[in-house]
Amino acid sequence: MLIADDNRSVRKGLRLQLEAARGIHVLGEVSNGLDAVTIARRERADVVLMDLQMPGMSGVEATRELTRSTTEPPVAVIVMTSYAIDAYVTDALDAGAIGYLLKSHDSEQLLAAIHAAMRGEALISHRVATPVVREFARRGAADPEMVARLSAAERRVVAVLSGGTTSNELIAERLRVSVHTVRSQMQSALKKLDLNDRTQLALWGARNRLDRDADSLI
Repeated sequence: MLIADDNRSVRKGLRLQLEAARGIHVLGEVSNGLDAVTIARRERADVVLMDLQMPGMSGVEATRELTRSTTEPPVAVIVMTSYAIDAYVTDALDAGAIGYLLKSHDSEQLLAAIHAAMRGEALISHRVATPVVREFARRGAADPEMVARLSAAERRVVAVLSGGTTSNELIAERLRVSVHTVRSQMQSALKKLDLNDRTQLALWGARNRLDRDADSLI
């Protein structure tokens, strides 16, 4: 993985934390978005930990470059920033980020977020999740025809996910099913709806009001 942050002390601190963790190999660190794109592609990074405010190319622009390519290997971008501003969060997710963490509150979630990103799963700070889901729900109208494509079991999983429970284990516990069942139903729903990841699925569920119906569906 690659660390991108314009603050040298932050980069060094993150690197020390990550190099001490099992299963994570730090390819290097950069101080701006342009270098993040260049190095991530050259070294074939699977995950980039991305700051937002950097000189030259911003973190959002770099995220968009890394996630929109159809010819380069996929890169999962986790934004780690000091800003809990709603517009920043939605811009980052619109650009393709799979995670959004706050430096001041979510350092303990960092390793979980990286491992989740490696599995193609999203992890968003609970301090910004609710307004983000509301914003994406506001953008579009419900689509009953698309909802009807899902089985009752798939709708229940999406309902709990879009209600803010992002862990497969917690979803399984709430629905009283196995984690394997949750993963299977999640993958099936993604395929039916032609969505790329859990973040998109959660936002789709909120837009289609499934999060409001979670209690009645369970």
